[in-house]
Amino acid sequence: MLLRAAGCWRAAASRPGPVWLRGAEHRGLPLASRRLGLPLPLPLAAGGRRLRSGCGALPEVASFQGVAVRSLSTSAPSDHPEHGRLVYKGNLAKAVLGVRFFSYSTSIFNLFMAPYLMLKTGIGFDSLFLQAAFYGLIGFFTFVTPVTLHILTKGYVIRLYYKEEMDTYTAITYNAILAEKATVFHQKDVKIPDITKMFTTFYAKTKSMLVNPTLFPDPQDYNRLMGYDKAFCFDFEEEEKDGESK
Repeated sequence: MLLRAAGCWRAAASRPGPVWLRGAEHRGLPLASRRLGLPLPLPLAAGGRRLRSGCGALPEVASFQGVAVRSLSTSAPSDHPEHGRLVYKGNLAKAVLGVRFFSYSTSIFNLFMAPYLMLKTGIGFDSLFLQAAFYGLIGFFTFVTPVTLHILTKGYVIRLYYKEEMDTYTAITYNAILAEKATVFHQKDVKIPDITKMFTTFYAKTKSMLVNPTLFPDPQDYNRLMGYDKAFCFDFEEEEKDGESK
């Protein structure tokens, strides 16, 4: 009987175990740890760190995922030490700069190359009217186009800062030589035009400014700039007097 029982025990040990047991054997490490009497590795917690056991803390694994997330979420500082907090940034700044630079380049090219081409090719007009028309056309593309572009885009706000300590706004625009120009003003200096204009959103003192309201990250900054956060007061007596005078 003892021999028969020993033979059955050996046969049972030689047969493959259940599916979940064979999967554990394929993984190797937990089964080898059980055979050698070693403690099983603890599971990983969130962030790639080992859980603490009852006997002490195991070495922690550095979390590269957290470092990557922090590096991606870190953005360039948007505050200016002199102008304050950045509240607006135009998305057409590079386009405006590129168009005006191209216009200046072509104007300079025409200014220097037109006389040279006329001398080399011998182009001439007997009629005074044709000469005036020809030189007027060259002058238009040489001088009028850059001046027109400057007038249309000189009020385009590249960046707008707000300094809470001084309650001042600083608008950055391009000047005639394509350099950045800072205009400092208060909210009380902002005047909204009575008639909607294509290239003017508001006036800062006497200078026209063009901004896109949808590009303000915080709509409250736009409301504060335009004075929409203030209560509107209507003087009905003055309205009646104006109506009677008419």
